[in-house]
Amino acid sequence: MKKYIMTMDEGTTSTRTILVDHDGQIVAQYNKEFEQIFPQPGWVEHNAKEIWEAQKETIKEVLKEAGASFDDIETIGITNQRETTVVWDKETGEPIYNAIVWQCRRTSDMVDELVAKLDGEGKSDLIPSKTGLKPDAYFSATKINWILDHVKGARERAKNGELLFGTIDTWIIWNLTGGKVHATDYTNASRTLLFNIHTLDWDEELLELFDIPSCMLPEVKKSSDDFGMSTYGIPITGVAGDQQSSLFGQCCFDKGDVKNTYGTGGFLMMNTGSEPIKSKSGLLTTMAAFTDEPEYALEGSVFVSGSAIQWLRDELKIIDSAPESEEAALSVEDSGGVYVVPAFTGLGAPHWNQDARGMILGITRGTSRNHIIRATLESLAYQTNDVLGAMKEDLGESVDDINVDGGASQNNYLVQFQSDISGIEVVRPKLTETTGIGAAYLAGLYSGFWKSKEELKSHMEIDKEFTPSMSDDEVKDLISGWNKAVKCVEEFAK
Repeated sequence: MKKYIMTMDEGTTSTRTILVDHDGQIVAQYNKEFEQIFPQPGWVEHNAKEIWEAQKETIKEVLKEAGASFDDIETIGITNQRETTVVWDKETGEPIYNAIVWQCRRTSDMVDELVAKLDGEGKSDLIPSKTGLKPDAYFSATKINWILDHVKGARERAKNGELLFGTIDTWIIWNLTGGKVHATDYTNASRTLLFNIHTLDWDEELLELFDIPSCMLPEVKKSSDDFGMSTYGIPITGVAGDQQSSLFGQCCFDKGDVKNTYGTGGFLMMNTGSEPIKSKSGLLTTMAAFTDEPEYALEGSVFVSGSAIQWLRDELKIIDSAPESEEAALSVEDSGGVYVVPAFTGLGAPHWNQDARGMILGITRGTSRNHIIRATLESLAYQTNDVLGAMKEDLGESVDDINVDGGASQNNYLVQFQSDISGIEVVRPKLTETTGIGAAYLAGLYSGFWKSKEELKSHMEIDKEFTPSMSDDEVKDLISGWNKAVKCVEEFAK
């Protein structure tokens, strides 16, 4: 048996390659950041070719770090930032425009016009009923449309079958296979506003609505499937969007299992089994990663989570590193009445206000950098708590515990505050890189590297469990203040 599964983890700010051994442990990893491009306020782009070049570098370096070769690799798994949109030339493989990132709000007006049109025609439920999603600039469809409208000749070339669309997984697969495979998986397809999660196919009515030629779209496969042979001579057998991959990596295989990721964004996701649950509270119904029969998930997407800590570091420059935020937060007794609402690219679930922008509220002459840092950390937990509340409304029952992962989950203050403010147990595994692990698990199950989900569960080890320690009155007061802050943000957006 080969020694490792190789996972390519295409994040929003960096690309990473990891090697996972048979015990489900990461034996080597290499990470490389890439440029964040902001052409205008609210616009976010990536250079797709830079992502691919960074990916190749991380592959080379991780093998060097492990003292391994391609002969030691069983198979490849891929996980990726979802919704981010690339359109490229079918013959040359050259992108015709920068990748438009999931965070980008440039198509907000387009979405507003579309919603008004559908409402006027009595079709307000058309998109949610088919896709499980809300019409929003977050998703891929309007991004594709924008590129076709703003690159000279693109729409005609698309109709002639000369252009291809893909989310970042599809772009990586295309390059890994030397342009031989144009494919995605159900989880990524379900985030485009073009995929019908009930018929499990691209939806002709939605393609017509968004004016997107079907010939641009990739083949859709299960998350654990044959995605072709890479030019390295290693098969690709696992693909999933980052949040679904994290759900799988946390071994949330059973209906009702919940995980929360504090990544660039924050994503709370529940496995709902074989039946999609239609949310009435601002959550999304989406495909979960699966190996055999289709499975679904209920998700709350927070647009800005860990990236708020990056903002403290890179823009405000009041911390030098992300770990420093915990020490700063603990150096003050409380946040001093300060609330940070990091709606830098709008508010996600359950508010869905794409015009909202961030605010710092409650500042006094005595407010210090540490109060702002602490309030920023707390904003991650407040946003997650809003999603938990929406999930409770949809299910008619509370969530008792959640599994957490992502970079910011290493911050003990944040995770304890999450437990306190939400009144639930929060479990952090020893291995918090569960996004990459999930893609490895999906790939390894298909190849036979691992035999069953039960075997995967045996790899899970708990690092720490956090339980609520705050009084009900204090929780009530804090949440009341947060709700007022969010209302201020929404009022300012009008």
